[in-house]
Amino acid sequence: MSDQKPSNRRTLLIAIACVAAGLALGWGWQQWRHSANPAASLSSGDRAAIEQVVHDYLIEHPEVLPKAMEALQRKENASALSGIRGDVMKEWPGQVLGNPAGKVTLVEFTDFACTYCRQSEADVDALIRSNPELKVVIRQLPILSPESADAAKWGMAAAEQGKYSAFHHAMYAAGKPDARTIEAAARTAGLDMARAQKAVADPRLEAELARNIEFARQLGFNGTPSWVVGDTLLSGAVGKERLQAAIKESQS
Repeated sequence: MSDQKPSNRRTLLIAIACVAAGLALGWGWQQWRHSANPAASLSSGDRAAIEQVVHDYLIEHPEVLPKAMEALQRKENASALSGIRGDVMKEWPGQVLGNPAGKVTLVEFTDFACTYCRQSEADVDALIRSNPELKVVIRQLPILSPESADAAKWGMAAAEQGKYSAFHHAMYAAGKPDARTIEAAARTAGLDMARAQKAVADPRLEAELARNIEFARQLGFNGTPSWVVGDTLLSGAVGKERLQAAIKESQS
């Protein structure tokens, strides 16, 4: 995920500065809370005193900043998910890994042409084994090549036949998506090829891919794999431990 916006960082640091100053001086917090423009309400002498107190406070308590940044990030994530959470969490019929009726949902935005997605599959499989209530919703985000979109559509066609997991693993095992590897994965998964070819031509699949791209844009994702669990948004092959921590946090 990208860093927080500089304006948000400045706002947060001003707030921390005023709160820390108030805690140290005994009056700044109330003044900050009731002032429309706290920085403008301070004299140059007050400002210098507060800056020194804040400096000393943050040197003595450096844990304040990362904790505050984490809290702000969670708030921003919740805001990004507001209004689309239900749609993001709702899978294309059958396009899930793990427990389809699981109480904990991990959403993965993935591209069959993505090397890091392929590397992350072992982590996802391990998470599924250690979390019986985990439902992994796959959202196809084919952004790397035209063949990515072809593979994504075949994945959705496999999902409609109840064979998404088999196709998912076969497609990643087959290597870079192309006409040959896609067909091989489909046959390995045991798809009804005629039925799948008909499904792939359905305009609904193209619309679903466009919707996934829009979801990714709204959530600030610009690559794969990307992940949603609870109010946590993650980008990249972050590893099993980080994903497990996010799953645990979503349950607290």
